[in-house]
Amino acid sequence: MSEYYIPTGPGESEFTEKRSRFLGHVRMAETEDEARAFIADMKKKYYDARHNCWCYSIRDGAERYSDDGEPQGSAGIPMLEVLRRQGVTNAVCVVTRYFGGVLLGTGGLLRAYTKSTADALQAAGISAVRRWVETELPCTYAQLERMKLEAAEAGGVVEDVEYGAGVTLRVLVPEERSDAFAARIYDLSAGSVKVLVTGESFRAVPIK
Repeated sequence: MSEYYIPTGPGESEFTEKRSRFLGHVRMAETEDEARAFIADMKKKYYDARHNCWCYSIRDGAERYSDDGEPQGSAGIPMLEVLRRQGVTNAVCVVTRYFGGVLLGTGGLLRAYTKSTADALQAAGISAVRRWVETELPCTYAQLERMKLEAAEAGGVVEDVEYGAGVTLRVLVPEERSDAFAARIYDLSAGSVKVLVTGESFRAVPIK
C-alpha cells in the first residue's frame, strides 16, 4: 500500500486582517459524511459569522469546496490548494470569517483564506501513513547526532532515545529504504553500529 498523508490531530488558527476575523479549523475525515458533519458543526457553532468557507479531500478521490458567499474562487479553491500542496488527504478545513466592515478584495481574501488554512494545518501537524520497519540503533554518544541525521535522510522518524552507558535510538524507517539504511549505517560507522530490526507496522506517524 502506498504512502499517504493525513492531519495528525485537530488544528486551529486565528488572525485578524483589516478588522475581519478569520478562524481556521482542520480535522481528519476518512469519509465525505465525516467531513460534511464537521462542516455542519462549524456552521452551527459560528452561525453568526458572515462566511463559513470550507473544503475537504478524501483519499478515494472526492474533493469538494465552497466559497459560502465570498467572491468565486477567493476562498474554497485556495483552501483546497493548501491541502494539495502538502499532499494531505482525509482532511477537512473550515475557515470562518467575521466581516470587519472593510473589503479585502479578491486578492486579499485569497491570501487570508490560504493563510488561515495553512496555519490551521501547521497546528494540526502532518502524519505519514505507510508501512514502517521498526529498528534499534545502539551507538555511542559521539555518534548520536550523526545517527539522527542519517535517519532523517532516509525518511525515518526517531521515536525514542534511551540513554545509558551508550545510546539506543528507536527509529521507524520506510519499508523500501530499510535495507539501504542499514547498509549505510554499517558502512558509515565502519561496522560499529548495526541496525537491529525489531518489527514492522502499518500506521500513521507524525513527520511535520
